[in-house]
Amino acid sequence: MSTKHAEAAERFLQNKEQEQWHNETLWMVRAKRDTLAMQIPEWEKLRELSAQIKMHTITHLEQYLTQFASQAEDNGVIVHWAKDDKEFNATVHGILQHHGVKKMVKSKSMLTEECHLNPYLIERGIDVIESDLGERILQLMGEPPSHIVMPAIHLKRQQVGQLFEEKWHTEPGNSDPTYLTHAARQQLRNEFLTADAAMTGANFGIAATGDVVVCTNEGNADMGTSFPKLHIVAMGLEKVIPSYDALSVFTRLLARSATGQPSTTYTSHYRKPRQGCEMHIILVDNGRSSILGNPEHIQALKCLRCGACMNTCPVYRRSGGYSYTYFIPGPIGINLGMLKAPKEYADNVSACSLCYSCNNVCPAKIDLADQIYRWRQQLDSLGRANPMKKAMSAGMKYLFAHPALYNTALKAAPIVGALPRFLVYNGLNDWGKGRELPAFAKETFTEMWKKGKVTHAKGNQMKGGTPDEQ
Repeated sequence: MSTKHAEAAERFLQNKEQEQWHNETLWMVRAKRDTLAMQIPEWEKLRELSAQIKMHTITHLEQYLTQFASQAEDNGVIVHWAKDDKEFNATVHGILQHHGVKKMVKSKSMLTEECHLNPYLIERGIDVIESDLGERILQLMGEPPSHIVMPAIHLKRQQVGQLFEEKWHTEPGNSDPTYLTHAARQQLRNEFLTADAAMTGANFGIAATGDVVVCTNEGNADMGTSFPKLHIVAMGLEKVIPSYDALSVFTRLLARSATGQPSTTYTSHYRKPRQGCEMHIILVDNGRSSILGNPEHIQALKCLRCGACMNTCPVYRRSGGYSYTYFIPGPIGINLGMLKAPKEYADNVSACSLCYSCNNVCPAKIDLADQIYRWRQQLDSLGRANPMKKAMSAGMKYLFAHPALYNTALKAAPIVGALPRFLVYNGLNDWGKGRELPAFAKETFTEMWKKGKVTHAKGNQMKGGTPDEQ
């Protein structure tokens, strides 16, 4: 099995300062999430309701998508369907070409990242401008996002200041956040004013009304769609929800889970095109319908793309988003990558401690860790199991199946503590690369039990046998 994630994580960990900063920053967001969640007595009820609504919707997807498309068309919106990334990209290009578009501004959309829309359009002569500040910074750097909600969270302001100095000729050495924000605003304002088209993603599509709901903290979606006469919405099939009543559940959960805010600064609703303008919605499958037929992993379609699982994940926080080979990192990315191409993205499956923290924070109660565990059971059949781990597992199985050998090994274990350090900490000891081996006890629990040295929780000494017999 490839160790691409492990190797990339090792490179990330070489910069101890960056590792510590990344870990602490994401944990701060997780802590903010906890603080706000605990202020709502019905928080867990909301999570359960969210999970039920999403599961109901994705198991009745044809009904709600048909209703959504019909309502949107009644509102004057042009609805398109795309079976895969190729059809999606071609549809977008066709619309832009029909309108003679030379420049398009985009608000953040992971679906367009999934379909590699930007390079597709740029190769065909259309200038694509990311208007989310984090995405714009990364676009200038030529890098993908490292987080689905906070795409440039891995960068420090000094790096951003240096980038703006190189690209926009800002003041040398000035990395003051307010100054950098004003510089970005000035640059983006011109892009908004001169764009021929705008594209947004969709956090939610309301089946009952045909509305598209987009949540941002910068207002860039509103700016982008206010000036051009053409608005294109990129929407995955799973983003449809039944009604505004359902939306009220998700909006209480989304921002709190994502960034530790009561709500996003802007929650924008798009129902129909402005007078004299056009609005297009492209509903994209790109493998989502096949997930519907997979009972072990169907819950992946419940994802709200809040990023809470990444913020809490000890592996993601300490290894960074670029250590993952799928474009979405963290627990949800591991599962989505495996659903997309299991042999290609199998290296990410081991980037999980199975601590289950992701399950505990997910606002849609997706069984993320359980799914990862199930993927691990399939690695051998996929030909992607690690040979060393297979050998170790076989050895442990043999040891545990032979009590006499097991007890002998336990008695001999303390010898390790007396060995010269170079014999214990070397290239064969992966555990010892980042931590000290625990000291082996002089007596095993079984030996202590037989000698009557085990003390009951109530303070009574126990002399062998079972607690019920004492």
